[in-house]
This record gives sequence, C-alpha cells and structure tokens, in this order.
Amino acid sequence: MKTNLFLCLTFLLGLGFAQAQNLPSSPEPGKCYVKCITKDEFKDVQETIEVYPAYTTLEVVPATYKTVEDRVLIKEASKKLVYIPAVYETVEVPYTKKEGRSDLNIIPATFGTNSRTFETYPATSGWEYKETACDSPNKEDCMVACFVGYPAQYRDVSFTTLAKDATVSNTPVSEVPGTYTKQVVKTPARMDQVDIPAQYATIKRQVLATSATTRSNTIPAKSQTVTRTVLAKKGGITTWEEVDCGLFEANALPIFYETGSARITAASKKIIDDNLLALLNSKPVNVEIMSHTDSRGNDDFNMSLSQQRANSVVNYLVSKGISRSRLTARGFGESRLVNRCSNGVDCSADQHQRNRRTEFRVINN
Repeated sequence: MKTNLFLCLTFLLGLGFAQAQNLPSSPEPGKCYVKCITKDEFKDVQETIEVYPAYTTLEVVPATYKTVEDRVLIKEASKKLVYIPAVYETVEVPYTKKEGRSDLNIIPATFGTNSRTFETYPATSGWEYKETACDSPNKEDCMVACFVGYPAQYRDVSFTTLAKDATVSNTPVSEVPGTYTKQVVKTPARMDQVDIPAQYATIKRQVLATSATTRSNTIPAKSQTVTRTVLAKKGGITTWEEVDCGLFEANALPIFYETGSARITAASKKIIDDNLLALLNSKPVNVEIMSHTDSRGNDDFNMSLSQQRANSVVNYLVSKGISRSRLTARGFGESRLVNRCSNGVDCSADQHQRNRRTEFRVINN
C-alpha cells in the first residue's frame, strides 16, 4: 500500500513539474527532446534608388540689336524771372510752453500658489528568469520565467499662479500755455517771366531686336539597385523537437584534414551534406561544431588551426542556407586527444590522423 502511494505521489510530482516547465505533453519513454526557440527569418529585397538626379544643361543664344535715330532734348525750355520782394507783417502766435502730462502710479501684481502631480516614470513590465533547484544537469531545465509588472512613479510639483497682474493709475497734470511774435507774408513776392525755348538734336542708338534665349539639353537620372535585408517572419516561439539521445553527445563527423590545413574537400562536403545538413534541414535545432588537431606542431598554432577548421564547417553550412545563429564553432586544438599521441610521443601517421577530427552535438537554443 505504501509502495503504491509513493508511486502515485512521484507520478503526480513529475506531471506537475513537466507542466510548470512547459515540457512536451506526451513524451515517449527512452526518447530525448530539445527545446527550440524559432529564430527571426529574414529575406533580401532589391530596391532601386536614384543616386544622381536628372538635370538640364543650358546654352545661351546671344541677343541681337538694330540701329535707330531719335530726336532728343539737349536743353530744356526755361524762363527768365524778375524778382519782386514780398511784404511782411508781425502777428502774435499762441503755443504750449509746457505740455500736459499724466503721472503714473504702479499697483503691484498679486500671486497665489497651486500644485500638480506629474508622472515621472511610466508603468513597465517584462520577463525575469530565475534559476530554481532541480535534479537536472541541464540548467535550462531549472529556469523559471516570471512576467513582472512595475507601477508608474509620480511627483507632486508646487508652483506659483498669478492672481492679478500689475496695473497703472493715471493722475492728469494740465499744460502751461504761452505766446510769441512772428512776421508773416502779407503780400507774396512775384516774378516777371521771360520764356527761353528748348534745344533738340538727332542721335543714333542700338535697340534690342531679339532677346537672348537658351537651348536646353536634358541629362537623364542615374539609378542603382540596392539589396537590403528585411524581417520576413518574427521568431520567438518555443517548441520541443524529438532528437536521437545520442546526438546530445559528441558525434564524429568522419571528415579528415591534411596536416596544417583547414580546407574542406569535395568528399568531406558530401559527408557533411549526408549527416549534418540533413539533420539541420529536418529539425530546427542548434548544433555545436567541435574540431581537434593532432599534437604535432606548436600548441597555439594547433588551437588556431582547429578553430579555423570548425569555422570552415560552419561557413559551408551557411553557404547551404543554414542560419549562422544556429551554429557554434569551437576549436580545441590538441587538448582532447583520443589516444596516447601527445607531445613527444612517437606515433604512426594513422594514429595522428585519428586526432585530426571534427565532431558535432545538438545543443539547446
């Protein structure tokens, strides 16, 4: 009875944990699953832009002239005047000795106080990931995602208001009058006139026959086609993919390299196509490429060479249409030999070739 009760509790706990972690709903015994988050999908589009505008060049056609004769005035008609002086008389003229004014009195402005509440920071929310204690060796299985909200922040600000603006009152002050004397014309001066006739002459001048014009020539615009990458489909959806449990371990990719080389041969590309490319095309999983060298040569050189070999495999897969974000390249140099052929150990060429290897394994994305 106790055994049955224990099994039931274990089943219920396991079911509740799977639901909390959003694990596959109907897993099969002995099967392995990898959590895949779909990536953003992009596409290239071509756009034609004008890199140099159409414009017009202009050519000037000069103006033409013709000669005409004109009779012109060279000396205007005038009059000879005989002056007769004016006759004056004295009069008294009133004036304002000192102008009136208005004295101004200032009534100052009065003020009041008020306050207003401002939102200094908006309400926000987002996902937070926390690691919980669990028995799984994979830390991804122990992560909990919580959607957390944060309230807005406010601040009260006091300010001064105008109750009544400053004003001015006027006090009028009368003007001061005065008088002065002046002489005014009683009889205006007059002139006796003697006419002097005008004088004329004939001149020749050039006048515009046709105005200057322009001839235009249109130069066409220049265009250029630009290729740009745009988001075709938004990713971020989490799915579970059934994967052979053995693919989570390091799997040998049976391609070999010549000593000191990272070049992928045609035969090696065929092996990659049949093994790794087929897996990546059939399942949306991420893969880690691990490359190793033998112990011959400098340790630092071997580490760099192994990274170049791993990069060569990644670059080849990218050229076949696999997103680079799904691939990880790691070079281990001679740090993970599969036999005893380390530095200073005498080994055959075949034994050294076993260490010049490339492996792959499925990883969570």
